[in-house]
Amino acid sequence: MPLAPSARPGGSPVYVAAIDQGTTSSRCMVFDETGAVVSDARREFRQIFPRPGWVEHDAAEIWTTVQTCVAEALERAGLTAADLAAVGITNQRETTVVWDAATGEPVHNAIVWQDTRTDRLCRELAGEDGPDRFAATCGLPLATYFSGPKLLWLLREVPGLRERAERGEVLFGTIDSWVVWNLTGRHVTDVTNASRTMLMDLKTLDWDPSTLEAFGIPPEVLPEIRSSSEVYGTARGVLEGVPVASALGDQQAALFGQCCFQPGDAKNTYGTGSFLLLNTGEEPVRSRHGLLTTVGYRIGDTPAVYALEGSVAITGALVQWLRDNLGVISSAAEIEELAATVPDNGGCYFVPAFSGLFAPYWRADARGAIVGLTRYVHKGHLARAVLEATAWQTREIVDAMDADSGYTITELKTDGGMVVNDLLMQIQADVLGVPVVRPGVNETTALGAAYAAGLAVGVWTGQHELVAHWKADKRWTPVLPEEEREREYAQWRKAVTRTFDWAE
Repeated sequence: MPLAPSARPGGSPVYVAAIDQGTTSSRCMVFDETGAVVSDARREFRQIFPRPGWVEHDAAEIWTTVQTCVAEALERAGLTAADLAAVGITNQRETTVVWDAATGEPVHNAIVWQDTRTDRLCRELAGEDGPDRFAATCGLPLATYFSGPKLLWLLREVPGLRERAERGEVLFGTIDSWVVWNLTGRHVTDVTNASRTMLMDLKTLDWDPSTLEAFGIPPEVLPEIRSSSEVYGTARGVLEGVPVASALGDQQAALFGQCCFQPGDAKNTYGTGSFLLLNTGEEPVRSRHGLLTTVGYRIGDTPAVYALEGSVAITGALVQWLRDNLGVISSAAEIEELAATVPDNGGCYFVPAFSGLFAPYWRADARGAIVGLTRYVHKGHLARAVLEATAWQTREIVDAMDADSGYTITELKTDGGMVVNDLLMQIQADVLGVPVVRPGVNETTALGAAYAAGLAVGVWTGQHELVAHWKADKRWTPVLPEEEREREYAQWRKAVTRTFDWAE
């Protein structure tokens, strides 16, 4: 095991790498012992759309991009694997891979978290009990979002796969498991990723036998559930000899990277979708307002920390849609300038229910709608409505969290690709009526994975060191009058109802 910083000969710096395997790209970032970014490399990969509502990835291509960006990040930093104390992994959650245990070949494209093909299967599993049939155990409603139904679809639809699974010839995993297996040969997952499958008991932190039986999933295919911060094995290949020492689903990694260590701390990550997590402490809180109960993180043998989560399917992806499908802007960065040409939305609201609505509605039948259009509305108003859609969806999540948790969110930490948009951050503060804070290191997802890995091998001795490294970059305070805020909110909620009951 690499030595902690104080024990390094000659006081040489200590580095920790993080593999951030996301929905549209793989990334590797190297951090020093202060949490500062040393180097960064990214590779995009294909998005595969076989049918409407279906979204797939080539898992082998993902692994190739991971290896490439790891090598590039080390080269850019002027480092080798021997300079790394550990590597951590954070990943797009729920995306489901099944591969041959002997050859490592995927048996089918990975089914991505956005994919909706399991809608009918989820209704079948719900039966007379409804979508909350398993919620008391796993904290999740039956929805196309989660991994368990995706695995069941593969077992049913790929010829011969169920028989191979029962013989132990294939392995299932979310992307963390796929990356760890390729790095180390170990078939493991962590509690945060396991909590997104619907198959784990939130209290025991193990696979639930009754749920597996109800789903008809052979336990032989499942990985071992481990904590989020411990050494799973030693890497091979480009990271030869480096301890693989953490795994966290991307949103839980951002919660950890934002140092949301106290109950009531909250962060929102603005990426393809947006994901707001609230630390609820060492006991899971059952949501009654459309949120998810999930594991926030578990460090070594310490008790697990739980979280409430509000998941929004489409936020940054809406900006991409405006660029790629309509050609209203030529780059994502242009939306801020275009939206700033108008003082308001001109009465226009855009509800991006492209693949249904996630929290707090969970309406697979919803589809996107632009409402309130008049001849007065032009592309500036549309751009503003796109940004406001992200802010209003976040407001709905915050209201649900306040109702469920007993905590009142008094400040929101933000991160992710969209937070470079200052106008969006001001709109978000106005919509919430509380301050919004952007951290000095915006890539908190990768940082959280690095922090968890570093804790496992002694780079940092405790969470107090991580808190000392956290710095704010900018803070926005609300300026919109409360009466106007609530009037606009009522209009937004009316717009949302117009998207219901569209898809059969």
